[in-house]
Amino acid sequence: MSIEPKIVFTGPPGAGKTTAISALSDVAPVSTDVANHDAGLAKLRTTVGLDFGCVQLGGGETVRLYGTPGQSRFDFMWKILLRNAIGVVLLADNSAPDPLADVEQFLVALSEPLRGLPCVVGIGRMESSTSPSLDDYAALLERHGHVYPLLPVDVRQRADVSMLVEMLLAQAEARATLEGEHHG
Repeated sequence: MSIEPKIVFTGPPGAGKTTAISALSDVAPVSTDVANHDAGLAKLRTTVGLDFGCVQLGGGETVRLYGTPGQSRFDFMWKILLRNAIGVVLLADNSAPDPLADVEQFLVALSEPLRGLPCVVGIGRMESSTSPSLDDYAALLERHGHVYPLLPVDVRQRADVSMLVEMLLAQAEARATLEGEHHG
């Protein structure tokens, strides 16, 4: 019996993790959203545990989709959910007060697990907030020693979220091929 591959969506509150999983999942996603009582978050509901969905790929393989809570007080969940993941989708909201700092918080907090995992970064709301630019995000990633695919994304659009997952799976496949060559 094989375990279905798992992809984790992470990022700050409001980045669109729950929405992205809802857009891509083939089943009604499970969500642990509750009423938001944090005055610092400009949203009515927030995830306190995890989001979960599944998507079937073209070859019939099912991938489990997990979304982390965004608040740093739940950072213990980030690392738990990343265990045995084949990759990470890091989302950011470009209209947030300091989206670069938001992304940096996750790069620092997840520095250990990110060393061994494929990752792709999706930046939402770039059409309405053009600063920072994708180049600014790329420079931030480089300062942390990462070269990840970086895309503008509308997390409400299945095609956009699917593109993030496809890029992530391509990285995972390339990594597995390289590891196979080293061990073979």
